[in-house]
Amino acid sequence: MGAKNTSDSIEEYIKALLARVGIAELKRSELADVFQVVPSQINYVLKTRFTESRGYIVESKRGGGGYIRIGKVEFSNHHDMICELASSVGEHLSQQVFEDVIQMLFEKGVLSYQEGQLLLSLATDMVLGEGAEKIRARMLKRILQQVDRKGM
Repeated sequence: MGAKNTSDSIEEYIKALLARVGIAELKRSELADVFQVVPSQINYVLKTRFTESRGYIVESKRGGGGYIRIGKVEFSNHHDMICELASSVGEHLSQQVFEDVIQMLFEKGVLSYQEGQLLLSLATDMVLGEGAEKIRARMLKRILQQVDRKGM
C-alpha cells in the first residue's frame, strides 16, 4: 500500500468530521490553511471524492463569507438506496460515476469485493467500446434491479 497523498488526507479529515457531526460546514480557505494547500486543491477533493454518485451532497457558496456544506446521504434501507440510485441513472453514464456507484454498493454491503471488481472490469471504455456510456447506463440499471431482487 502506498503512502497517502494530500488529497487522501483531506478526504480522510472531512469523512472523520462527517462521522462526528453528520453535516459539516467548512471554509475553503481555512481548510486549505490546515493542509497548507491552495483552495483549488480543496475544490479538487470535493469535486472528485464527495460526489452525488458516492453518496454526498455538497453545497458551496463562494466569496468572502463563502462556505462548503457537506452531508452524507443516508437511506432508511437498501431498497430505498437502490431505488434512488436507479432513478438517477440517465441514458449515459461515465466510467467514473459507474465506479463510484459500485464502490458505494460495496461499502454498503450490497456487493462483495469480488462482485464489485468483476463489474468494474467489465464496464471499462476499453471493454465496452463504442457507445460505452449508453451500455454502462443500461448495465447499471440492470445491476440495481438485480441487487434489489436479492432482498438487500
